Amino acid sequence: MSFDESFDVVVVGGGNAGFTAATTAAQSGARVCLVEKAPREDAGGNSFYTAAAFRCCFDGLEDLLPNIFHSDGTRGLPQDLIDRIDMVPYTKTDFHADINRVTKGRADPVLADILVDNSREAVQWLTDNGARFMLSFNRQAYFVDGKYKFWGGMVLTMAGQGKELFEFHLNNAKRYGVVIHFDCPAVDLIADPTTNEVIGVKVFREGRLRTVGARGGVILASGGFQASPALRAQYLGPGWDLAHVRGSKYNTGDGHTMAKRLGAKLEGNYSGCHSVAWDANSPRASGNRALTNQYTKSGYPLGVMVNIDGKRFVDEGFDLRNFTYAVFGKEILKQPQGIALQVWDADGSKLLRGEEYGDDVTTNLKAETIDQLADLLVTKGLRDKNRFLETISEFNQACKSFRREHPEKWFDPSVKDGMSTQGTERYLGLGKTNWAMPIERGPFQAVEVTCGITFTFGGLAATAGAEVVSEFTGSRIDGLWCAGELLGGLFWDNYPGGSGLTMGTVMGRIAGRGAAERARDRKDRQGITV
Repeated sequence: MSFDESFDVVVVGGGNAGFTAATTAAQSGARVCLVEKAPREDAGGNSFYTAAAFRCCFDGLEDLLPNIFHSDGTRGLPQDLIDRIDMVPYTKTDFHADINRVTKGRADPVLADILVDNSREAVQWLTDNGARFMLSFNRQAYFVDGKYKFWGGMVLTMAGQGKELFEFHLNNAKRYGVVIHFDCPAVDLIADPTTNEVIGVKVFREGRLRTVGARGGVILASGGFQASPALRAQYLGPGWDLAHVRGSKYNTGDGHTMAKRLGAKLEGNYSGCHSVAWDANSPRASGNRALTNQYTKSGYPLGVMVNIDGKRFVDEGFDLRNFTYAVFGKEILKQPQGIALQVWDADGSKLLRGEEYGDDVTTNLKAETIDQLADLLVTKGLRDKNRFLETISEFNQACKSFRREHPEKWFDPSVKDGMSTQGTERYLGLGKTNWAMPIERGPFQAVEVTCGITFTFGGLAATAGAEVVSEFTGSRIDGLWCAGELLGGLFWDNYPGGSGLTMGTVMGRIAGRGAAERARDRKDRQGITV
């Protein structure tokens, strides 16, 4: 078959996973083309909108220091700062335990092993290729007793977050000769009619359909289906078409559709997704390329969340934030009108991150008394002021009762501190397990939030080599790989924060190497010299 263009490897999708796959294939000697649905000015996939946090195993601070950049852009940290860092190792056992806990043991064990075992190498590959990682002081550490205490196992973020992650990948791919076509949606896979092996992809470029051959095969890295209201309602359920989209508006399940036509096996938690507490005044259909991740509202462990009837509906402190934020969007969507209100007093407010809660980012409702705050919330849709005030009063009484019973405990946001509402003399029907402090000292602050969907968990079945599996044969479809959010089976209901980008890098690397090797083997058999 003749093609309009031919390469060794074609990658569909220009986020972290796609660019990782493309660059790895190019580093392995392949001629690579990456096709991206979005135009250049709107490209980067979901990766562009992230905080670019990467979860990986590490042997303590000393293991990471050689690769860490300071906030001023220089490599390395000053010794006086190093001396004030409290960071414990994050082991493979820790990572596995976090995956198993948050997915309730449903994660595919093979995929979990691949993620954990390759996580450190994935971050090192990024670093070796020029990525600038920083310690996530603002997101993953609190200053306690003179030390920056890191918590939750995830400590790394890219210096310029998702924006820099995209530019890094783009420049790195170009450096290795990857041909990149923006504004070039893939519309179908091209397969050999006899063997069903994938030999190319059909794209729509510059006003017409074109064919692009792939000697080694095609790597699908086109994301989930979270930007499609129809698919959200179909798979996630009623009401999900109302969720706000946190990231790329181009992630509409194209990879799922193309692979399914070829007989690919669908795999994973199709009724589940990553969804967060998201600014209610954000755009509905896509993220904001200026503010990106700043619309996240993850300060709920420091206060309470109530619905518009004035009732709490989640345990805001049942685990560390990076193990709960991806599920609370779903709980918010279940509430009347899909809206919730986050509330703090002066003590909680001072610990909120400015990048999420600054007055230039969100609409902060503030008042000197809780009664005055309730009046403000009524203007934002609170339907039952009295119930709201009762909720806060009952919460405060439970917090104080617990503190009287447990004077040995104290508030520490860097650990699960056990500061609860659930004492023996007084307790709530819906308790708060950690960080339960009375909301009683003005001024008071509240923010209106809704559900922001990040990515969907249902995807394609794949082997340990990232090869897509056939629904009909149970074996791999030759010439077809997948990586990133399109991979199904790893995350169920929840995920450990920062593991999505890491898994995209890990499987992108595996897919890129595999496709390049297949192209090389086919050249050798055909006697082609490069």
